[in-house]
This record gives sequence, C-alpha cells and structure tokens, in this order.
Amino acid sequence: MSTYSKADIQRRMDGAVDVLQTEFSGLRTGRASASLLDPVQVDVYGSKMPLNQVGTVSVPESRMLVVQVWDAGNTKAVEKAIMDAGLGLNPQPEGTMIRIPIPDLNEERRAELTKVAGKYAEAARVAVRNVRRDGMDSIKKSDESEDEQKRMSEEVQKLTDAGIKKIDEMLSSKEKDIMTV
Repeated sequence: MSTYSKADIQRRMDGAVDVLQTEFSGLRTGRASASLLDPVQVDVYGSKMPLNQVGTVSVPESRMLVVQVWDAGNTKAVEKAIMDAGLGLNPQPEGTMIRIPIPDLNEERRAELTKVAGKYAEAARVAVRNVRRDGMDSIKKSDESEDEQKRMSEEVQKLTDAGIKKIDEMLSSKEKDIMTV
C-alpha cells in the first residue's frame, strides 16, 4: 500500500518543471545562449557525449557562439553533431575553435518554435496532473480519517495549482523570448 508524502509529490512536480526548463533552454530565441547547445551529443571515443564534455561553449557576442574543442581530433565530430542537431545552425570551424553565428528567426520559424514550446508545456502539465492523480490515489488508500484525507487532498491540489501556474509563467516568458526580435 502506498503512503502519502507531500515532500515526494512536491519533488515529482518540481521534476516536471525542471524537465520543462531543460527543454525550453534548447529552444532557440533570437539571442545566442550557451544552453542552446545543451542537447547536442557528440560521437567521440566510441560513444555519444554531451558537447560540454568535449569543449567549452562561450558567447562572445549576442549573435555568436564559440566552441573551443579540447582535442583537435574531435573538431570534425563536434561540427557534424552541431549540424545534425536540428537547431538550424551553421558551424564554421577555425582550427580547434568553431564559430556558430546565430541567424535571425523568420516569422514562420518563430510561430513553429512557439508551438513546440506549447507542446513542451502541455507535456509538463500532464506530468504534474499525473503526480496529482497518484497523490490522490494514495490518500484514498490511506488509513487516515475523512477530515485528514480532505486536508491532504487540498494540499495536493495546492501543489498542483502552483506547479501548473509555474509552467504557464515559464511558457509565457518563453513565448515572449521567441517572438521578441
């Protein structure tokens, strides 16, 4: 029999929000951000590794990213990984350094990115609601009094409302970022 744990429910809801934050960081806005390359996985040393484990990503100016590859032999692999990541970026290698100009987003691409952000946010809302459902189920199965079950249910609902509100705020902020020229 599962037991109700407010801390566990809070942790799981926060996890859904954290995942959304990570997904949003990979969505491109008009400005350069080192986190833009977080989803890039590089095929090196016989396995896939995150880009930040084979080089340093920096933002020297608002429309440019620079990757300093630590091992010169990996430069081609890093360049290929960036091109294959589906971010619409065109890396320009110069020795062990790769310059990545951030192109302007056209209106169509902005609308597309806004839809993707909306899908990410909806998936996060669904995750929060699933945690709520699990919490409510464990409360119903508990041996607590009716009054205590009602109090715990209200607690779970408050956590759910707060989680959904945070997701909506994050989405609103991300949409603004994407649509701002």
